[in-house]
Amino acid sequence: MTHRFRLVVAALALLLGSGGAALAQSLPDYMAPISGKTTSTPADIATKDVLALNTGMFELYGDAARIFQKNILDKHPVILGLFSGAGGRLILYRPGKPPTEAPQVPVVYQLLKSVGHSTMALAEVVGPYVNNPDDKAWRGSMQAYRSRMQSALDGLDATPMQADWRDNNRAILKNNIAFMDECLTAGAIPFATLEAFGKKQAPLLARNVAWAAQTQVAHWMTVMADWKTQLGADWDKTYGASNTIYVARQNNVIFSVLAQFFGPDAINSRLMLIETISFTTTPSDMLESLTRIIADRSVGALFFGSYHLMDYELMGGDAREAIIAETKKRGITTFLPPLVPFGSKQWPTLITPGPGPATIADLK
Repeated sequence: MTHRFRLVVAALALLLGSGGAALAQSLPDYMAPISGKTTSTPADIATKDVLALNTGMFELYGDAARIFQKNILDKHPVILGLFSGAGGRLILYRPGKPPTEAPQVPVVYQLLKSVGHSTMALAEVVGPYVNNPDDKAWRGSMQAYRSRMQSALDGLDATPMQADWRDNNRAILKNNIAFMDECLTAGAIPFATLEAFGKKQAPLLARNVAWAAQTQVAHWMTVMADWKTQLGADWDKTYGASNTIYVARQNNVIFSVLAQFFGPDAINSRLMLIETISFTTTPSDMLESLTRIIADRSVGALFFGSYHLMDYELMGGDAREAIIAETKKRGITTFLPPLVPFGSKQWPTLITPGPGPATIADLK
């Protein structure tokens, strides 16, 4: 149907965009709304023809990428690490075998995060109304959330959580409810009340963060140790990739776990951290990204003699020189990071130490 529509449109374009006044005058009335004379200069046509090469390249690349991906998966094991609200997903692809998805992180991880997020969400709910007693728009959503909070507290003892962790989460939920009751009774949200609430919850939340991290890391370390044993000698040709958005790049949990098994020599070579536009992505999108990275390396080696050239912005080096020249012309101090060689094994996120807290523990 789509192909047929395109043919009709193309035919109409040829019919209505060509010919002189005689043709336009001979058209029936029902063609009038879409008829008209088009004009194109030789330069317009030439520019369009050249730009079409780049547009067509993407279609050709897509066709080739499907073959490249099959070839890669036929020769190399691949481990994908994907972010999820359940503590992530790890998927192992082995040549000649169906993909293996690892067991999920124990559900206590999700319970710890859910309780912690409930507290953080309260700050989002009340934020627009702090020190604004005349606006009561927050009351309905807070009352509804309070009901959910109470249900979670009432059923907490039945959750699969060890006793001391449960006590901590009970305290968090009770503090949440007390804060909401105080605001609802007062009909206002003074900043002093919100600030006191934040300080009271901080040490309890820090414990939840630590326990969730320990649960997640222990689980994935066990999975990775088992997979590395299974792969044996094939481990040295295994590729790995995990995804991240901007806020999760630093101290990325899944990538950091993968790195413990791949080792420093695999960083940015066989183990990649791929930025995505949302927290979650799909295995197919990750495989597509990984395939493109690997395929582009061969192209870089073919044309420029550097296997890792295409891991970098191709125009970046020349653009750097252009920026230096342009800032000099404008009397601006050039501000650029140091040059990094192609094929660098450097950790793919911020690594320069400096003053200031770097962990929650540092904030105490």
